Amino acid sequence: MQAYDEIYRDGITACRGAFPVEWADRMREDMEAALEEALARPGGAVGRGPNRYYVEIHPEQLRGFVDLASHPWVTAVCEAVLGPRYQIVELGFDVPGPGAVDQPWHRDFPMPPVTRDTGRLNSLAFNLTGVDTTEAMGPFEIAPGTQFDDDPAFEHGMFPPKDHYPRYLERAVRKYPRRGDISARSALTIHRGTANVSDTSRPVLVLGVDAPGAGNDERHAMAVTRDYHAALPAVVRDHLACAVVDTLVPIEQKHTIEGLVMGDA
Repeated sequence: MQAYDEIYRDGITACRGAFPVEWADRMREDMEAALEEALARPGGAVGRGPNRYYVEIHPEQLRGFVDLASHPWVTAVCEAVLGPRYQIVELGFDVPGPGAVDQPWHRDFPMPPVTRDTGRLNSLAFNLTGVDTTEAMGPFEIAPGTQFDDDPAFEHGMFPPKDHYPRYLERAVRKYPRRGDISARSALTIHRGTANVSDTSRPVLVLGVDAPGAGNDERHAMAVTRDYHAALPAVVRDHLACAVVDTLVPIEQKHTIEGLVMGDA
């Protein structure tokens, strides 16, 4: 599968025009509503530098969740990279607003032992933009082929020292996705958000998926109600790794990334 080959070679792949623009606009509306609610309560959002936030949400807060989790390209990539028993463990979004600065180069969590020892990737992050990305909005920047970089000098296992930066700048590719596109990447691939000098926020949805036993579900707190769970198609329900509850409660964010809260670039 081409996407499998690209993820193992570059750390990222994409499906252009997977959804109509109207679908992406509804997604942005849902992210904007969730951000407003999250910022109004303690622990509702995680700061990842000046004017940059991460918010985890419940699937029922996103009208297009089932469309995304059952999209044929998404399910095919998950099965190819993570195996037939893959688990959806995260739904959230990043919002770099006007004034957000360059992030430090980083990966989203330390390299797991299975990747270090065997070279197997056991998680994926799917991203969908809520806007047509321009240079001024501070596009996502990634250093292809760095998902297997491993050095004890990485702070918290995630932040390479600054003397490594020339390697990433040499490889750096800025991404300009449009509404309706989906990308899939290894969260281990070294990347950063760049400075948003526009007057427009750039919200990006994140769907996190694990191979069995990867353990990233411990970083997240999404849940679904029993009626919603029962109504899900099997292609979604069988892969959804979260609590099933009578009543949803607002999520207190658990997945912080050391260092990004300070906005140190």
